[in-house]
Amino acid sequence: MTEVLTNEFKGHRVTIEAKRKITVTAVEDIDSFNENEIIFLTTAGMMTVSGQDLHINRLSLEEGILSIDGEIFAIDYADLEEQRTQKSGFFSRVFK
Repeated sequence: MTEVLTNEFKGHRVTIEAKRKITVTAVEDIDSFNENEIIFLTTAGMMTVSGQDLHINRLSLEEGILSIDGEIFAIDYADLEEQRTQKSGFFSRVFK
């Protein structure tokens, strides 16, 4: 089963295939990534993909395309940079 979510943000599109592959368009930059979380900037704001054994399969910032493989648990948007940094990530715990 394929689920497609779109909105009005400059061609931003999210395609999820069976919770194992996600393709995102209108990607502008990668903030951080590891096998459990990938954080990146899209035209719709900061986006976080959480899961297990996540791997960036394709990244083209020129085309704005990001493809991720792995077990996907959740996707989350933060409209503002300040909202993203309020999460209890690694650096926020280290610099308390």
